[in-house]
Amino acid sequence: MRGQAPPGEATIMRKHKSDIVILFATLGLMALGLIVIYAIGPMRANVLNSTYGTDYAGNYFFIGQLRSVAISLVAFFLAFKVIPYKYVQKFAKPLIIIAILMSVALYVLALSGSSLAKCELGECRWFNLGIVSFQPAEFLKLALVIYLADFLTRKREENAIGKWKEFWLPLILVCGASLGLVVVAQGDLGTGVALISIIFCMLLIAGVPAKQYWIMLVIVIAVAIGSVVTSAHRMERINAWVDTITGAESSDQTYHIENSMLAIGTGGLTGVGIGNSVQATGYLPESINDSVFAIMGETFGFIGLFLVLSVFGVLLLRILKVASHTVATDERLVTVGIFGWTLAQVVVNIMAMTGLVPVTGITLPLLSYGGTSMVFLAYALGLVLQFSCYTSREEVKNVDISSRGRIRGSHYSSRRRNS
Repeated sequence: MRGQAPPGEATIMRKHKSDIVILFATLGLMALGLIVIYAIGPMRANVLNSTYGTDYAGNYFFIGQLRSVAISLVAFFLAFKVIPYKYVQKFAKPLIIIAILMSVALYVLALSGSSLAKCELGECRWFNLGIVSFQPAEFLKLALVIYLADFLTRKREENAIGKWKEFWLPLILVCGASLGLVVVAQGDLGTGVALISIIFCMLLIAGVPAKQYWIMLVIVIAVAIGSVVTSAHRMERINAWVDTITGAESSDQTYHIENSMLAIGTGGLTGVGIGNSVQATGYLPESINDSVFAIMGETFGFIGLFLVLSVFGVLLLRILKVASHTVATDERLVTVGIFGWTLAQVVVNIMAMTGLVPVTGITLPLLSYGGTSMVFLAYALGLVLQFSCYTSREEVKNVDISSRGRIRGSHYSSRRRNS
């Protein structure tokens, strides 16, 4: 038996076909990312070789992205087909403890000057493992989703949602530690935004009293603003953004956002074509990472960006559909957390590249270069695809599931029930 059923009635959620739209959207975005990295990877290698004296081969970044996609596909299908979520759920607490300890270890290594901590632009966010690097903040996102789903489900069953000692205190400790390690210790405000999105999306459907929810949201926003105004680096980005939107004179601080918008504008309607990007030759910083959306705008034009945005939009809507038709509370919470995670990264990255918000370091899901981010998000989307095989025909409203009078069968499975 899968999921929760109303008292006195047993409901069997038989397995049916998965949401093929989520499958093809995920695979399509990965494939597009490979095409983009294949086109601009040699340019990125040339820039680094000429600037820093490195010796990257022309296909170095494409090979790296190909390896990341291969590992991500394995993670995706493990979550989808091989490892049942109920097994993963048993390790919710160990996962979040390990994720937090890894972030603490990275901070300690960075303070000690160890070569095991990889630092760029003054921020240490990766473990240097020789031939590969690992970003613990990406693992922390997945661990937090799984932990919060388990925690919130248990507190619903205990009728402890909203109680200070049983609910808010442990929640604040775990979430506060996660955010502090990412935003303060690693200086990663972009990932902090993603974590906040995960937390509050999951709290929204967990049954938290509205007054408490809004109070906590205001407090978190105030703390986030404080972390910005007390950081000289972040205030520089704010000032650069203000200068850009007000038409002030160009400066080193406005360089990134101006070249990002120039790349998108240069693309026009249909783009300059694959391999013809000018900004990727060294003008636009982080062309294969945070700025890949702007490079795609230059390469594929407005039509290309519209299609990319459409795929992301469809993917997000299908994730929401799975959440709204998932009977089990914990699985619905996981799905909503993954929705918040994906939405935050898509929205913040695109808004930053189009000048709607200050530039912040956050990757575009499944498209940007980098393995850790792609692998863990691919695993998360694999979980959503697993849940989509056990959805109900009827939408599950945002109320206590135990109060529902009846859960109908799935679109694909039989409507037969136990008597």
